[in-house]
Amino acid sequence: MDYIEALYEEVRGMQNPAEAVKMASYMKNKFTFAGLRAPILNHIVKKHVKMYGRPDLKIETVVKKCWGYQLREMQYIGLYVIDLLKKDFQEEDLTHLEYIVTKKSWWDTIDHIAKHHLGHYVQSFPETKNEVIERWINASNMWMNRSAILHQLSYKERTDEERLTYVIEKKIDDPEFFIRKAIGWALREYAKTNPDWVRTFVEKHPDLSPLSRKEALKHIK
Repeated sequence: MDYIEALYEEVRGMQNPAEAVKMASYMKNKFTFAGLRAPILNHIVKKHVKMYGRPDLKIETVVKKCWGYQLREMQYIGLYVIDLLKKDFQEEDLTHLEYIVTKKSWWDTIDHIAKHHLGHYVQSFPETKNEVIERWINASNMWMNRSAILHQLSYKERTDEERLTYVIEKKIDDPEFFIRKAIGWALREYAKTNPDWVRTFVEKHPDLSPLSRKEALKHIK
């Protein structure tokens, strides 16, 4: 039994039907759940790392296996395993990140991928960042667009304001809720680092949707 299969067997063996119903309902019944919430999944992964060491796997292998399972928790497990492996990202792993953004897509996986994986990837390969973000923000897939908007969430002082401006302006007229919410979230997060910049940005962009504007200024006094 390999590393991912062992994780799956543990998840399958700990199923909680009552919680599974609640979790599926919260995700609008888009996925089948085992009923295991994040703290339990984190514990499972940490236990396996302690017992068997850091997984010696390619990103491609993790993606193919974890996104092949029906249980939604296995996609979450996949994200946690990629967290362990991302320091060894190869340039070609962008293909696999694009796959998990466009397959079995919903905000519960997308937001983690954007912040922890895409954000890390473009920092690891800075010579590709403009090309990558340009392609993702202009893609026909809404989740790729959202990821491009959110990829700097953890950057703080390292935030590229020009790039943040670019991705927001590209989608400022988009009526999609998840895009408008992402724009507001990206601005709100950066406001923790540079509230004056965000306040000025909002003032200079009266065409921001009410939702984006509200989110952006949420914690600015």
